[in-house]
Amino acid sequence: MQLLAVGLNHHTAPVSLREQLAFAPDQLGQAVVAARSWFERIDHRGGDEAAILSTCNRTELYAASTVPDPLDAGAHFLADFHQLNYSELRPHLYMLPQHDAVRHTFRVASGLDSMVLGETQILGQIKDAIRTADEAGGLGTYLHQLFQRSFSVAKEVRSTTEIGAHSVSMAAAAVRLSQRIFDKIAEQNVLFIGAGEMIELCATHFAAQNPKTLTIANRTLERGEALAHRFGGRAIRLADLQDKLHNYDIVISCTASSLPLIGLGMVERAIKARRHKPMFMVDLAVPRDIEPEVARLNDAFLYTVDDLGKVVQTGIESRQAAVAQAEAIIETRVQSFMHWVDDRAVVPVIQSLQENSEALRLLELERARKMLARGEDVDTVLEALSKGLTAKFMHGPQQALRHAHGDERAQLAEILPQLFRGRR
Repeated sequence: MQLLAVGLNHHTAPVSLREQLAFAPDQLGQAVVAARSWFERIDHRGGDEAAILSTCNRTELYAASTVPDPLDAGAHFLADFHQLNYSELRPHLYMLPQHDAVRHTFRVASGLDSMVLGETQILGQIKDAIRTADEAGGLGTYLHQLFQRSFSVAKEVRSTTEIGAHSVSMAAAAVRLSQRIFDKIAEQNVLFIGAGEMIELCATHFAAQNPKTLTIANRTLERGEALAHRFGGRAIRLADLQDKLHNYDIVISCTASSLPLIGLGMVERAIKARRHKPMFMVDLAVPRDIEPEVARLNDAFLYTVDDLGKVVQTGIESRQAAVAQAEAIIETRVQSFMHWVDDRAVVPVIQSLQENSEALRLLELERARKMLARGEDVDTVLEALSKGLTAKFMHGPQQALRHAHGDERAQLAEILPQLFRGRR
C-alpha cells in the first residue's frame, strides 16, 4: 500500500488554474468515490483509500493505493474528473510519495504551507474534508491514521511554537488594501457577498473600522440577516445585487458558486451610476465570483486571493525561527508515522506465521492426546510432543537453507540463528 498526495496550490498555480481544478462542496463525496473507483479499475485488488481537500488556495488528492504507479494515476484522475488537458495541468502539479506525502500533510495541517503562515482556518477545512471522505467510504486504516496524526501534529506545533504570532490574515490584508483607495473606511459603504467563515472574518475586521454601512448579500436572506445582525448591518438578497451594486464602495465576495456572480457589464453599469467614483473589490472565492475582466475598468480596483497573498507575506522573516522549530517537530512525527507504516507492512507476515504455528501446535497436541489415550507414559508423551514441535518448526528453515545458493544462503545462515535464539 503506497501513500501519496497529488495536487496544486498557490505556490504552483495561479487562481485561473486553481478554479478549474476546484471541487464544489457538494461534489466532494462523489469525487472521493470516483477516485477510489479510478484506482481500483487499474488494480483490481481493491482496498484503495482516498480523500480530497479543496480550498481557495489548493486542491489535493490524498490516497493509499496498491496500483503500480499511484502518483501518475492520481494526477490523471484529477485531470480526467475536471476534463482538463493533462499535459497542460502536469507542470503545476506536485506528486508526493510515501514520507514526502506524510510530511506535506503535516505541514498543511500546521499552517506551514498556507498563504497566511500559521493560519488556523486550514485545520477546520481539513477536518471537514476528512469527514466527507469518511462518509463517502474513502477512509481506511492508512488515511485515518495519517489525518488523526496530522491533527495532533498541528496542535503540537501551535502550542509549542509562535508560528501564528503577528501573522496578517487575509481579512486584515483586505482592510489594508482598501485603505490604499479610501483613507477612511468609516466614510464608506461596505458590501459582503456570502455568509461563510471567510466573509465572517472579513466582516469582523471591517466592522472594527466603523464603516458608514455594512451589508450582507446572500442567497438565503435569513442567514444573511443573522450575520448582518451581529455587526449592526442589514442583509439583501443575492438576486437584488444587480440593482444595488452601485450603492457600495467596498465589495468583498466569497461564495461557493461555480460561476461568476458579478460580471463586467454589471460593474460597468454600477460605475456609471456612481459617476465613476472608485469601487474597491476583493474576490476571495475559487472559482472566482467576479469576472477577471472587471480589473480592466479604470474606476474598479479588483484584487484576487493571490493579490492578498502578497500582502500577508509581510513580516514572515521575523517568524523564521518558529518555522524551523515547527519543521523539526514535523520531521520527528513523520519518522514516527513511517515507522508505523513499516510495521503495518509486516502484519500479514506475522499473521501468517502465527496461523502456521498454531496449525503445527494443534497437530502435535492431537498426537500427544492419542498417545495418552493409549496409556503411554506421560514423560514419554511430553518428550515426543517437544521433539515433534521442534522438528516441525525447524523443517521450514532447514529446507530453505538446503535449497538456497550463493548470497541467499549466506544471508539465511546469518539471519536464522538470530531468529531462533530463544530466551533461556
